[in-house]
Amino acid sequence: MSVVIVGGNDCMVRRYKDLCKEYQCQAKVFTQMKDGLKNKIGCPDLLVLFTSTMSHKMLRYALNETKGQDTIVARSHSSSMSALRSILEEHAS
Repeated sequence: MSVVIVGGNDCMVRRYKDLCKEYQCQAKVFTQMKDGLKNKIGCPDLLVLFTSTMSHKMLRYALNETKGQDTIVARSHSSSMSALRSILEEHAS
């Protein structure tokens, strides 16, 4: 399963990826708005949005990129490891 995480903390990127690996998922993490974010999201199976640590522009880009695809969108206000773990338990198991 492929997972794209948008938002979150810069210092947690490695931990997010390691947790996804425990659930046999390949993860891309975008914590900041960068050039080309619009073209790098791709076609993931699961899109995780950490809404408290992202801008409205990032949210719009992420949702527009996955519009019309069979992507599951999970939103969480918290960007903690336990929030990501509960999302993965629900969708990746």
